[in-house]
Amino acid sequence: MMNATFISRLFGFLVVCFLSMPLSVFAADADEALAAKPVTGKDATLQQNDVTRFTNAIALINEFYVKPVNEQKLLENAIRGIVAGLDPHSEYLDSDAYKTLLMETSGEFGGIGIEVTSEYDVLKVISPIDDTPAAKAGVKSGDYIVAINNKLVSNMSLNDAVNEIHGPKGTKILLTVLRKGESKPFKYDLTRDTIHIDTVKSKMLDNDFGYVRISQFQEPTAKLMRDAIQNLQTSSNGKLKGLVLDLRNNPGGLLDSAVQVVDAFLDSNSLHEFQKMIVYTKGHLPQMQYQAKADSSDILKGMPLIVLVNEGSASASEIVAGALQDYHRAIIVGIRSFGKGSVQTVIPLDKTHALKLTTALYYTPAGRQIQNEGIKPDVTVENLKVTSNNPDTLIMGPIREFELKNHLKGKNADPAKDILMGNHPDFSDLAQQDFQLYEALKILEVAYTLNSKVLVQN
Repeated sequence: MMNATFISRLFGFLVVCFLSMPLSVFAADADEALAAKPVTGKDATLQQNDVTRFTNAIALINEFYVKPVNEQKLLENAIRGIVAGLDPHSEYLDSDAYKTLLMETSGEFGGIGIEVTSEYDVLKVISPIDDTPAAKAGVKSGDYIVAINNKLVSNMSLNDAVNEIHGPKGTKILLTVLRKGESKPFKYDLTRDTIHIDTVKSKMLDNDFGYVRISQFQEPTAKLMRDAIQNLQTSSNGKLKGLVLDLRNNPGGLLDSAVQVVDAFLDSNSLHEFQKMIVYTKGHLPQMQYQAKADSSDILKGMPLIVLVNEGSASASEIVAGALQDYHRAIIVGIRSFGKGSVQTVIPLDKTHALKLTTALYYTPAGRQIQNEGIKPDVTVENLKVTSNNPDTLIMGPIREFELKNHLKGKNADPAKDILMGNHPDFSDLAQQDFQLYEALKILEVAYTLNSKVLVQN
């Protein structure tokens, strides 16, 4: 039979998990929030026969299973099974997983650079992280990882699969991926690297319009974004006309960071609705209620703002897009976002183990729940691939006026020469490189023109 020590540890686990549910939280996070140790409160009492049935099952496995069972592993599998039945984002963190979580939130870790969740017993890619092995190889948001190093993901727990992906820099990993619309799986032979997350990038676009990309929300992200916008102002000699904020394939991150980013674009003194709310959460317990309100000024001083989102924009990204949409501060462009509107709280069990539990849902200022819904863009723009019409690759090109017999010649240009020389781009280079960004820039130009006319009239 099971020894007394194991029974004691098992009973202790049951007490922690079921009888001390109220928790005091000291950090809120759109994806992972760190919590203090459990505190006593109103008991959520289990029936004695439920506890007995559970302990009896453990005892019978330990005594009658065909092979000897490691008691530590048996206990961890019991905890893992309880948590796995809750939702895709709750999980048991053993010592390795807990250590990995702490490394990831610090902004540097070893792996291939993807954010994943569990779906259909495989891993679904929420988004690849910019400039990582996965992103460079072509792994896309929405891909399903069905095997890792030729081992089926369906035979692994989420924890084990993530641990299989992580590894030392320079080591190899083989992913087998299914993609919607493709009849055959993809094989990605990747080399792990140290993942440094540069969360903010920026550049000038045409006609004094700026571009800022946020790939993930970490502690310095809001300050880095403000610095990037100031640099764009300097680069344009103070003539910055508007901004595209790119949140595509941004899987989320720190809630506080997302709130600060939203606050940077709102003038709190001119907000007259939603009680200046940026985001709020609702949970089962009072400790899980959270509110964040605007209290700053608009860094762009009313300049038009476009926010780009796609199916890889999740969690904190959706908080930003949703808040700016509710206040009509930005035009949301792209395709509907991922729809992760839940808050996870990391509750330490001891110094090396923890539970990550979904403890609340978050809402936009107007009271919209994002969970499963996502953010619907104001302007839907699919991620289309635009190619130029190269005459060398066409069997029969388009017929133009100058090619007609006895056409009337113009005074200056020789269109035939221009066509032959390839000087006839139907779309800009930007359209061919990034169609969604190209469309966002066009919308931004229109918004700037309309905004200028309003200012002139006033």
